Amino acid sequence: MKLVFGLILSCLSMFSVAGENRIYNVKGSDYEGYWAKVSDNAPLVLLIHDWDGLTDYEIQRAEMLNKLGYNVFAADLFGKGIRPTEVKDKKQHTGELYKDRQKLRALMQGSLDFAAKLGGNADNVVVMGYCFGGAAVLESARAGMPAKGFVTFHGGLGTPEGQSYQNTSAPILVLHGTADSAIPMSQFAALAEQLEAAKVPHEMITYSGAPHAFTVFGSPRYREDADKKSWASFTEFLAVQTN
Repeated sequence: MKLVFGLILSCLSMFSVAGENRIYNVKGSDYEGYWAKVSDNAPLVLLIHDWDGLTDYEIQRAEMLNKLGYNVFAADLFGKGIRPTEVKDKKQHTGELYKDRQKLRALMQGSLDFAAKLGGNADNVVVMGYCFGGAAVLESARAGMPAKGFVTFHGGLGTPEGQSYQNTSAPILVLHGTADSAIPMSQFAALAEQLEAAKVPHEMITYSGAPHAFTVFGSPRYREDADKKSWASFTEFLAVQTN
């Protein structure tokens, strides 16, 4: 698996542009995102990391999107230099944001605003995320963030008490593993009912046998078939939703 992962990285490097780490400030705290630009007029993807923080995985996905012609800003929601490796630390950092939804919304909007300052087209953006990042994406959708679309890969699907999708501005794509024990299908079904009730255009796809984090290269949870199919659905969504 590591050999395959290395070959993928090598192939992508032939087509990728040179991205760069960029420090930005939201409400007095520094964050370090990753900016990868292909052209001035390219659509923008705001990419949100999982509970590991912004790592090489998100950078690889950014490079894959560059190859398809998209500018990408991979946001940092934990803070400059904070890239947790222990489960307890991952739970701490995600838990703090789950408890403070206003801060989470501010970080999402602040990341998009910074991407716009770098030259990203915030009027032609799709917001996407993995695991914790998927939950953050749905938080922004409920907050009414202006975007062309919202996409979650094996992300948290629950809606906090008192929230709804009445202010959601764009279609939602949910890509989920049917065998995900962390975010069960009951949450998937409940979200479908909420989106339908709010009249939010949506597409929700599940992949049989795919556990939580099925897109993470090199992981025991990685499922190549589900990863390729979900990526194809995502890229089709991008092509339709962006100009």
